[in-house]
Amino acid sequence: IINNYVDGTQGGMRDTASPSGLHFRDSRRKVDYVLAYHYRRGLARQAPGAASPEPLVWNGGSGQGRAEPQQQQPQHDGQLGALREWPGLPGLQVVELSPLDALEEERRLQREEYERNLLEAGLEIERDPENKSQGLSFVRIHAPWQVLSREAELLKIKMPTKKMYEITEEKGILKTLNEIWCKLTEPLQPQVPQQENTKMKTLSYPFSREKIYLYNIKDKDTFFDNATRSRIVREILKRTSTKARNSMGIGTLIANNVYDAAYPLHDGEYEGQNDDMNERKLLYQEWARYGVFYKFQPIDLIRKYFGEKIGLYFAWLGLYTEFLIPSSVVGIIVFLYGCITIESDIPSKEMCDQRNAFTMCPLCDKFCDYWNLSSACATARASHLFDNPATVFFSIFMALWATMFLEQWKRLQMRLSYFWDLTGLEEEEEHPRPEYETKLLQKKLKNKNITTENSNEICHICYFVSMFCPQNEKEKLTWSDRMPGYAANFGLILFMIMLTFSAVFGVIVYRITTAAALSFSTNEAARANVRVTVTATAVLINLVVVLILDEIYGAVAKWLTEIEIPKTEKTFEERLILKAFLLKFVNSYASIFYVAFFKGRFVGRPGRYVYVFEGYRMEECAPGGCLMELCVQLSIIMLGKQLIQNNLFEIGIPKLKKLFRKLKDERTEVKEVDTNQSKDPQQWDLDYILEPFTGLTPEYMEMIIQFGFVTLFVASFPLAPVFALLNNVIEVRLDAKKFVTELRRPDTVREKDIGIWYNILSGIGKLSVIINAFVIAVTSDFIPRLMYQYAYSQNGTMHGFINHTLSYFNVSQLKAGTQPENSLFAQEVSFCRFKDYREPPWSPHQYEFSKQYWAVLSARLAFVILFQNLVMFLSVLVDWMIPDIPKDISEQIKKEKAVLVDFFLKEEHEKLKLIESFIARDKRKRRSGTKSKRTRAASFSQGHHSPKGSFTSFSSQHTVV
Repeated sequence: IINNYVDGTQGGMRDTASPSGLHFRDSRRKVDYVLAYHYRRGLARQAPGAASPEPLVWNGGSGQGRAEPQQQQPQHDGQLGALREWPGLPGLQVVELSPLDALEEERRLQREEYERNLLEAGLEIERDPENKSQGLSFVRIHAPWQVLSREAELLKIKMPTKKMYEITEEKGILKTLNEIWCKLTEPLQPQVPQQENTKMKTLSYPFSREKIYLYNIKDKDTFFDNATRSRIVREILKRTSTKARNSMGIGTLIANNVYDAAYPLHDGEYEGQNDDMNERKLLYQEWARYGVFYKFQPIDLIRKYFGEKIGLYFAWLGLYTEFLIPSSVVGIIVFLYGCITIESDIPSKEMCDQRNAFTMCPLCDKFCDYWNLSSACATARASHLFDNPATVFFSIFMALWATMFLEQWKRLQMRLSYFWDLTGLEEEEEHPRPEYETKLLQKKLKNKNITTENSNEICHICYFVSMFCPQNEKEKLTWSDRMPGYAANFGLILFMIMLTFSAVFGVIVYRITTAAALSFSTNEAARANVRVTVTATAVLINLVVVLILDEIYGAVAKWLTEIEIPKTEKTFEERLILKAFLLKFVNSYASIFYVAFFKGRFVGRPGRYVYVFEGYRMEECAPGGCLMELCVQLSIIMLGKQLIQNNLFEIGIPKLKKLFRKLKDERTEVKEVDTNQSKDPQQWDLDYILEPFTGLTPEYMEMIIQFGFVTLFVASFPLAPVFALLNNVIEVRLDAKKFVTELRRPDTVREKDIGIWYNILSGIGKLSVIINAFVIAVTSDFIPRLMYQYAYSQNGTMHGFINHTLSYFNVSQLKAGTQPENSLFAQEVSFCRFKDYREPPWSPHQYEFSKQYWAVLSARLAFVILFQNLVMFLSVLVDWMIPDIPKDISEQIKKEKAVLVDFFLKEEHEKLKLIESFIARDKRKRRSGTKSKRTRAASFSQGHHSPKGSFTSFSSQHTVV
């Protein structure tokens, strides 16, 4: 061990490995972080101490002023160029490298420089021997106590002190209800270690080496847990730079392929024969298995192992899943209400009664015959399941549900912030991204070249400029540097949105043309089931298009964010989220918006239909309305995305990536026997095979899109919360298993909230009020039924409603060539009916919109305004009634501040008393010294000049204590 550096090639340490795979070879120092890289030994490196000429390396390029070797040696080493002797310097040889070897040599030098800088920062390093011609090697990093304490102070990491205080419990009926709830849910609690005394909380304070006596340090090796240790090392890795290529931090080195990966280690294996229990195995047994789906999540253990950011995600997901339970129950009740009242629904009975001979106009030109409205009986009965008065109540309930969910999340977030010591957390200054630094370096080099070319012109004014312009101002990218990226973003996002609309239009054209083609068919069954066939196939095609475009849009959003060159990771993540959400929102809901608000609105009327591509009529809604088709569209897209994208893709794609990476490593690695490699793979080997963690954006995104399905069009599909709940029960365990078993351990990140996702959720909640108001008013028959019952019905019932909504058309006024051929209707048809509010053919204003049309339209708009304002008022009222910060947490935060002040005063008082005792003892020594003999006085005088008896020395001794 030299300068904290352990070389794997040193004798005596080559064949031994840490038995746990989590320590250095001495089995004492923890491995806090691992760097992995692939090496290729292009140079023939001599053993230390061997007599050989020192090689001088270059890349083989032709440059001016380079001396050429005069004599070529016949020796070759693999892919290396020949060894040549340098003219005039016998014994010094030159190795001419191929470009690939030169690049590998440059990377090796960067790694050596970077690791030297890490050693200077105080870290301790252990490397694997490079025994093969090429292969994978690891650099293990350990942070000693001095580094941990220094960085913890710089990062202001809150650590537990010696002081504990009592948490004020709720009293009265709330306490009783809480105790009853705890007893009822005891079988659902995960079997994880809990705090011995839940009524007490340890006081935490940002770490300070000067106040080290405040902290409860029993063992320096375990005072900082593994997550905190890896976080500290990661911060050092991010700010340690190298001069080569001006690389700033580990991110730049990984981007330049100097290192392949950098990651902290998992706490051992999650399953195995050994009885050693670790946090990873505990999480797997009590959280990451499908067999424990009924248990609560161990949120505190998740936070301890993965960090606060991931802990907040699973806490949010758990609360969202719990809130889906009451909404699912109400949705099932609404659906059952529709099932129970279907037999008593008068409009459905009238439509199904064959005695009501409603002869409807043909659905297509020439090949379609007249038809009876009673043939659409099944569609009308099915529509009542979702189009009934209970759906209005359910829409109001879901709007208030969304508000209550967001309010409850704010309260839970504040509670977690208190118990996780995130209150008062300041945003840390982030390091620039490698791409930003590269672009900035290119700008500096470009400016430097321009300055060099124009130096003769500006040299006379440089002195005056330097007097007034600050030289230390840090150069950064301006809006003009980013303008090409912004322009590309605007253009491509607009193009992608138009692409989505084009895909929806393509499906519309498919429906129109397929319906027309099936109408021409000679097969009776095909003609009878035209609407069902077209609807089912079109929705499936739409689902496939949505899934494909979703994957494309995810990649496009990432690329668009990269060309913007955001400075920090947080800015990059926020911009990526906004772009991905915009594109995926439009992609997921475009077809649903079309069915809900546009389909059947621009059809025209008999004798004056609207045509597409000359000859194809615009599609109409089913006789029972478009709400049933909206329900089918919404359910298939929602269930298809959840089943295929959220589950099959999430399970299958990581496994395929892992298999592909394993096959690639096996194919590229030379089959050589490594005698120094241990038989059992170490933890860093096992973790390297796992998939790297890429962020929480995909996890949040799929849940946000689902939240939109649950809230935006819930009036058309009350069972949406039920299917979302079933999906999320699996999703929680699927994500847990992925984090524990399939991903490398993420770096811990301290966050006090879920960031921009809360704003998106709040926006969706407000948008859902408006959309559901229009779905009820425009898409469903709720308003026309209400208007008929209270304005047009003679006896105040729904009898005669179907006849009221159907208009008359004189078939003699059909355009030539559009009349049905070979009509099967025995009687002569003089008038056919179509669904609309228009004047009859015997009216002076025939086929114009009737007074009923304008009355119903006014009622629709009035309902939208009334519904929106009522629900918004109730939402604001709920928001006002529920405080963002729970009262007990607010009181505890105040109490914690008071306890902290008292604790400091007490410690400082004890420190002062100790100092005063030292001063008093010093004074007593002085008095005794003055009464002694002169020889002893002289001796005391010499001792007095020593700092041991001074006031300063006593205070410094106390600091050490």
